[in-house]
Amino acid sequence: MRVGPKPQGLVGRKRGALCLLVSRLVLTVSAPAEVRRRVLRPVRSWMDRETLALADRHFRGLGCGVPGVGQAPGRVAFVSEPGAFSYADFVRGFLLPNLPCVFSSAFTQGWGSRRRWVTPAGRPDFDHLLRTYGDVVVPVANCGVQEYNSNPKEHMPLRDYITYWKEYIEGGYSSPRGCLYLKDWHLCRDFPVEDVFTLPVYFSSDWLNEFWDALDVDDYRFVYAGPAGSWSPFHADIFRSFSWSVNVCGRKKWLLFPPGQEEALRDRHGNLPYDVTSPALCDTHLHPRSQLAGPPLEITQEAGEMVFVPSGWHHQVHNLDDTISINHNWVNGFNLANMWRFLQQELCAVQEEVSEWRDSMPDWHHHCQVIMRSCSGINFEEFYHFLKVIAEKRLLVLREAAAEDGAGLGFEQAAFDAGRITEVLASLVAHPSFQRVDTSAFSLRPKELLQQLREAVDAAVAP
Repeated sequence: MRVGPKPQGLVGRKRGALCLLVSRLVLTVSAPAEVRRRVLRPVRSWMDRETLALADRHFRGLGCGVPGVGQAPGRVAFVSEPGAFSYADFVRGFLLPNLPCVFSSAFTQGWGSRRRWVTPAGRPDFDHLLRTYGDVVVPVANCGVQEYNSNPKEHMPLRDYITYWKEYIEGGYSSPRGCLYLKDWHLCRDFPVEDVFTLPVYFSSDWLNEFWDALDVDDYRFVYAGPAGSWSPFHADIFRSFSWSVNVCGRKKWLLFPPGQEEALRDRHGNLPYDVTSPALCDTHLHPRSQLAGPPLEITQEAGEMVFVPSGWHHQVHNLDDTISINHNWVNGFNLANMWRFLQQELCAVQEEVSEWRDSMPDWHHHCQVIMRSCSGINFEEFYHFLKVIAEKRLLVLREAAAEDGAGLGFEQAAFDAGRITEVLASLVAHPSFQRVDTSAFSLRPKELLQQLREAVDAAVAP
């Protein structure tokens, strides 16, 4: 089970944050999984044989390296026509090179949320939202208060937040309560929703939500809504996941930095900035390497447009208008190695934080895993179960040599997924900290799963 508030991890945090984080854990619950599957069933078709071969060549060339480290492109590609852009195009142009792009509003013009949540003038339809979701309790962040590298949250009924929002507008976009921003609302998990959106085929291979749906516990599907001036501080997405974000209405300004660029923005204590637009970054005493950072890649996202944020790209987002957006975090075979690398970094950060108790604390390694899960939302044991849930479905497809199953998963996609899981699982099994995990009660031992995967992958590539 993932814990809330939404975990951000230890990498880049101030020392001393650990105890506060652990003390504020709360468990989350979910609506029935069949509700989510009914509303969010993906479009069919994914990877074809040619795309599988291309992806396999790409990852063989990387070896043990991690993709996506380098300079930002000069501009963000804009994809205008749905009928002229295939899943293979997306893999080749953006997933493999780990680059951002923007999809035009034509990709979302049929969405129910764009019809029902928005007035003819293009503004949030507060009346409809009140009628449909008014009593739902939502998380609301205060953009004017910094809590480490995030904002503190409170919970309130949506009708109270909309009352605040209207008053904020009437007050000239100002309020004694500050600028409040509805963030990380699990609408699709917690409410039997209407026809909100259709999951684009480009994002259909979504292991995070496949895993949490299988457990019927949580999800990484969110609604954000807030007035002009609300914003999200500088961050990279959880687990180094991909994300996509669609403006149902309103506009956003995105500031993106490719993986590695954020290192030059750290202060002399090693902390990442809270706000990359702050004049404090020009203080070379506080940020001695800031002049080495390149300028951010800027995107102005219009209503209906869809932004793809690649794995490990740090970003900061500002609402230019009154805005509602739908956002997903997702992991698949293309960024699984990034997720695994991030989890190893998180464990190292925990171990460094509590290193002084290594010799005196019984089961020190176990406690490090517990702390890691509390701060990051997952530890090595749960990462194994995540891989296992995804792997078993792929093994079923490969063993039956089926063309596709009920979720739209094809043979080529299953073969690619199994290959990527095999590589990462082999690294996990060999990791000294995972070898300390008691796997005796696991329904399928890690080495047994690894052997099954290797045999299935070998059979899939056999002539």
